[in-house]
Amino acid sequence: MVGHRHRQGRRALLSAGVPIHSFGFTTIEKITRKKSKFLPRDVEFIISEVERIDPSGRAVILADGRKIPYDFLIIATGAKIVPSETPGMLDSWRDSIFDFYTADGAVALAEKLKDFKGGTVAVHITETPIKCPVAPLEFAFFADYCMGRKKMRDRAEIVFVTPLSAAFTKPVAAEKLGALLEERSIKTVTDFAVERVDAATRKLISYDNREVFFDLLVTVPVNMGDELIERSGMGDELGFIPTDPHTLRSKAY
Repeated sequence: MVGHRHRQGRRALLSAGVPIHSFGFTTIEKITRKKSKFLPRDVEFIISEVERIDPSGRAVILADGRKIPYDFLIIATGAKIVPSETPGMLDSWRDSIFDFYTADGAVALAEKLKDFKGGTVAVHITETPIKCPVAPLEFAFFADYCMGRKKMRDRAEIVFVTPLSAAFTKPVAAEKLGALLEERSIKTVTDFAVERVDAATRKLISYDNREVFFDLLVTVPVNMGDELIERSGMGDELGFIPTDPHTLRSKAY
């Protein structure tokens, strides 16, 4: 994961979620760190699969049967991509359809981009919520920059496909970011609720039967919570724990 950076001569935004590896600026090895290096010495650090959380008993049950009691529990199981939730998305996975929300996805996309000679690149959000909501936009801007750097921008059409009604959620940001997309000749397709992917014809097809063609699809699949949350009976239909947005405390516990 990479924090926001600014470098002389670049017009690109880099953030957590944007695969600078995919464009040859770094390697996975250079941006990977052991979690233990970030912890104070007096913290007991346990690496283990977790079977479930028992919120009524205030305990975390590990896969080996150990029980870790708690007074306060901070859950940071995050979100994961689930491409299988969209019909057809896996039919050409890591061939003409790629993600960049995983290390494996970024590496595979890097290999694909090495030989990419041009065509339509669709940068696509399946549905919200997603982690790092601005990352798909940053990828689109970064793709524009990198293709220009390789002197092939005139051979590539970049299309930003979103289920939102604008480039972003908040009105001011949506206006500014939408203008940046237009300035860089990145076409925007809004209110696009994808129903399926036709990998054979390389098309995204929406529920209202609109179609977006692609030579290369860089997608953000459905984001869902960890299975642990479902096993613990604590999550909503996507496996996320409902919380107070102002405090992030669980509404139920």
